[in-house]
Order: sequence, then C-alpha cells, then structure tokens
Amino acid sequence: MQIDRLNFHHLFYFWRVAKAGHLTQVAKELHVSQSALSSQIRQLEDRLGQALFERTGRRLVLTATGQLALSYAENIFGLGQELLGRLQGSGEGTVRLRVGSVATLSRNYQENWIRPLLVDPTVMLALESGMLDELLRRLLQHQLDVVLANEAVPADPDRPLHCRFLGSQAISLVGPAAVWRGRSLRIPEDLGGLELALPGPRHALRGQFDALCVAAGVLPRLRAEVDDMAMLRLVARDSGWLTVLPEVVVQDELRAGVLVTVGRSSQLQEHFYAITTVHRHRIERLEQLLASAPMLAEDTPLARERATSDRPASQARNPGPAKKTRRLRPPTGQRLG
Repeated sequence: MQIDRLNFHHLFYFWRVAKAGHLTQVAKELHVSQSALSSQIRQLEDRLGQALFERTGRRLVLTATGQLALSYAENIFGLGQELLGRLQGSGEGTVRLRVGSVATLSRNYQENWIRPLLVDPTVMLALESGMLDELLRRLLQHQLDVVLANEAVPADPDRPLHCRFLGSQAISLVGPAAVWRGRSLRIPEDLGGLELALPGPRHALRGQFDALCVAAGVLPRLRAEVDDMAMLRLVARDSGWLTVLPEVVVQDELRAGVLVTVGRSSQLQEHFYAITTVHRHRIERLEQLLASAPMLAEDTPLARERATSDRPASQARNPGPAKKTRRLRPPTGQRLG
C-alpha cells in the first residue's frame, strides 16, 4: 500500500480510541457520533487488511496489529504535538526549549543547570514544575522537551523514556550562623531531641534520612516538613531551626554568612536525572547540556571559595595547575542512561 492511500484522519481517530479503550468518551471529546467514529476505524482496518480491535465486554482491546499500529501512531501524533509546541512562541532564529522539573528539586540546582541558556539569545525558555507523574505525561505527549528529577524512572515498555544520570551531591545539616558558627554535629547520632526542618515525605532524600535515624535509634524533634525546596530554603533562613537539605538550595545564604554548615553525611546523597523521550526531535542546545557535566553543589562558586579558604596560605597563593573537572559517576547499581 502506498503512503498516500493511508488516511491519517482515520489513524487519528484510531489513536484516540486506542488510548481511551472505548468509543463513547472519544466521540464526545471529538464532537462526532459514536457510529461515525466506529465507521472511520473500520475503514482504516479495511485499508490495512487486519483487525485493530477486538471487543471484550464493554471495552475495546487492541489486537497484536492494533498494538503495532498504536506504537507508530504515538510517534506520528506525538511528533505533531511537538511541532506545534516548538513553533508556539518561537520567532525566526529562536529555539524554544521546554523544561519541566519536579517540585521537590532545588531551584538553585535547576538554575545552575540551565545557566548556559540564560545568556544564549537564540533560546527561549519555558520552565514549569509539578509532580513527576504529571510531568512525565506531558513529556510523553511531547509538551515538554526534558524533565529534571531527583529520582530515576524505571524502564517501562509502555513509557519509552530515556533516564540520564546527571550527578549527585552530599546532603548537609545547616543552621543559623549566630548559633552554630564553629560548631559541628554528627548525622544522625547527635540529632536526638533537636528541632529540625526536613524535606517532605515525597522527597527521595527523606526516606534515606528517616532510615538513618531509625538505624541509629535517634529521634529528632520534627518542626516542619516541606516538599518545595524554595520554601524549605526560606524556613532554613528564617526559622532558627536546623535544616537537612542539599547545600545548593541555600548556596546564597551560606555565601552571605547567614547560615553555616553544621554537619554532613556521606550516607545521604541526592541524585539528579534528566528524562527525555526516546523518539524526539533533537535540539542541539539541549543535547549539549545533556552531554556535559552540570554544576553541582561541589562545583559552585561557594564551594570553590570554601576550598580556597580552607587551604594553607602558601597553597592559596600558589594554587598550581587547575585540576580537570571529574565527571561524577552514578551510585553503585545505577545504570547510565
């Protein structure tokens, strides 16, 4: 069969019904009668020479041929949605890059990651945050180009996603400088009874911290649990409590001396991932970001200032040749995307 004999309007109707599993809802959404919708799909089956659905009770179930047709239709209409999203708001010579990030991700980390784009006049950024499942749904519908997350997405044949490990950073205990400057605590051994603000239960870090406390038999006094990293930053700055979080979240407050690092634990790590669809239009600037190591907390100006101030004066005056930046490896058992 020649490509010009394939009716893409019929294929679109099939795609919508295959995703919904029944005719009634799709007919209502497309403002067509149920009989007209059914007729269009039958014409597609006649053109292909094979059945696409079989009825099981009140639901339509895809045949093996229907599954194959759906996988192609997903790519065809997904790319169509991507085309519309790419053109929306873009001018001549401008690339529109749509970035989603989970609400529990540090906004400072996100800013560090997109920093090269902020000075690129050829890029128009669209940034949004939300829950991971909703962001992945929009990614699969080609309404986003990349999702930044702090947890990996498992392989799933029904969700063809590419999960790329970006790096990791240690988690710190920070507190107000007026109280904690020059003091240090062990995590979690010294935290019993102390007032703490923590990431919320949905944050990947929270489970790690709770497990450490249970294993050590330590019970801190929980004063706040905050999902949003921007809000946790404000709580750390203004509450007077100790706070467990990635240093990158409060890098400005640490640099200004408002907060100080009270403790660190090598057992607490936050990992960062960039999630994309397998079938996508390749955007050069995005591919460059994905291929390069991001600026993590250990490589921020604050960390470099601290490293310089901690060295002997002779070394500070003669730092020697610059070290090459080492690409961070994923944690044991984590496969690179």
